[in-house]
Amino acid sequence: MALSLEDRIAQSRGEAPAETVLRGGTVFDVITGDLIPGDVAISGEQIIGIAADYDGQQIIDVSGRIIVPGFIDTHLHIESSLVTPFEFDRCVTPRGVTTAICDPHEIANVIGVPGIQYFLDAAMRTVMDIRVQLSSCVPSTNMETAGAEIDAEALSSLANHLKVIGLAEFMNFPGVIHRDPDCMAKLHAFQGHHIDGHAPLLSGKDLNAYITAGIRTEHEATTADEALEKLRKGLRILIREGSVSKDLEALIPILTERNSAYLAFCTDDRNPLDIAEYGHLDYMIRTAIAHGASPLATYRAASLSAAEAFGLRDRGHIAPGKRADIVVLESLENCRAEMVFAAGVRVTDAAFAARQTVPIVGRNSVKAPPLNAESFRTTSNREETDVIGILPGKIITEHLHAKISVEDGDKKPDPNQDLIKIAVIERHGKNGNIATGFVKGFGLKSGAIASTVCHDHHNIAVVGADYADMAKAANRLSEIEGGFVVVQHGKVLAELALPVAGLMSEQSFETVETQLRHLRTAAISIGVELEEPFLQLAFLALPVIPNLKITDRGLVDVNKFEIIA
Repeated sequence: MALSLEDRIAQSRGEAPAETVLRGGTVFDVITGDLIPGDVAISGEQIIGIAADYDGQQIIDVSGRIIVPGFIDTHLHIESSLVTPFEFDRCVTPRGVTTAICDPHEIANVIGVPGIQYFLDAAMRTVMDIRVQLSSCVPSTNMETAGAEIDAEALSSLANHLKVIGLAEFMNFPGVIHRDPDCMAKLHAFQGHHIDGHAPLLSGKDLNAYITAGIRTEHEATTADEALEKLRKGLRILIREGSVSKDLEALIPILTERNSAYLAFCTDDRNPLDIAEYGHLDYMIRTAIAHGASPLATYRAASLSAAEAFGLRDRGHIAPGKRADIVVLESLENCRAEMVFAAGVRVTDAAFAARQTVPIVGRNSVKAPPLNAESFRTTSNREETDVIGILPGKIITEHLHAKISVEDGDKKPDPNQDLIKIAVIERHGKNGNIATGFVKGFGLKSGAIASTVCHDHHNIAVVGADYADMAKAANRLSEIEGGFVVVQHGKVLAELALPVAGLMSEQSFETVETQLRHLRTAAISIGVELEEPFLQLAFLALPVIPNLKITDRGLVDVNKFEIIA
């Protein structure tokens, strides 16, 4: 039973014992940077006292430890963790992440509103507080075939849900600045709500126009200069470190105590293998401090600034009246959570076991046409070829050009020059489109890799040096309801089934991590040089990130925002 306000005040004054008391630790204040000795008293979901001696029904000794607010991931796609929201909860909450602000637009692009509803239902039951931004771009553009479309009316019907904050990343920035009617309808519907931004490399008057539309936050800044322009124009910058998009090191120069009130952290897309090997927001905090950022700026960005950026004024600070989202650390520098509380609940296996779950959605979503080696021919009589150039650690690509000889009316992959074939196959059962092109940067020497995680339309993406292996890999995805596959010489070397909308596993995050290790080993065995080839492949199909991308409708010149004829 929730305590009355009167009872909380009485406990705060020490007239009655608190529910739980953390004794012997030191609070790190993310406003002043001071280290404050004294107990932390908790009742129900709230902190009711600090910097004093308290009695409690439960006393927990945290002597010699530092107490900081729970961390807030301000923008992520839980689907990119490749597990359900419940397994994501179990994976990262013990690392100190007590709030996650997610955009379920991956599953929304496959099955529409039911995918968002699944996340809303799950968010009501997780130990961490999952908040949902409503997916604004389903599909992200008119240059791809997605599994669903969501209009302003459908989004508005969900706007008042307890877990909804506002409108998720508005990726179609050309649609905003050129006032596309569908974009305008969504922006009008959410004026006064929080609207996330997504505007890579946008600058000058176009950036002014984009912000004027009501955009408040931005996670696509990849250089300090880009971030500073956006900060000066009123955007709060969400510093990102995902499995592919790694912007933290480039943006550490702006992570100062002066700026940190307007900065936050996000992971965007991070898989269980990276979480296991490196960490989540805890990794970002450790890394930022190791690279010279002050603990005050870093922990403030990870908690209080993040909370205030999204209007979550009940958290982000170890202070009376705030939500009891608490992380107990050995030191600020190593940021390794020894104990975590989420809304006053100690994060334990028992807390996860006590959750109710919700039924899985999005099964049997892969409806691609059967493929053979001939499906991947690039019919042409011109040697001049547009080539997607990968930039490791970034989702921005280069628009390269190469001369590829035409043999029997086809341009074949050339692993010796690292020019391999890429194809996107429509898999939602709508038109069976197949588009092919070339990509440089994988290092692949033989075989193929394929995926149904293919932002944001989530069609099948496959790269390969051999057409028969490409067909084998793509067809295998249909058989396992989506996922990742590595093939060489007609044999499946490794795979991970993702039957929940072709995006998520029903298995534990530990199982997914193990299978990802096998996939990475298999990818290396066929020559792949990228640290994270599967998500890197996924972003080659996202036509709102410069410079050259590919969808099921063809190569996309993102700067011109048009399909190359």
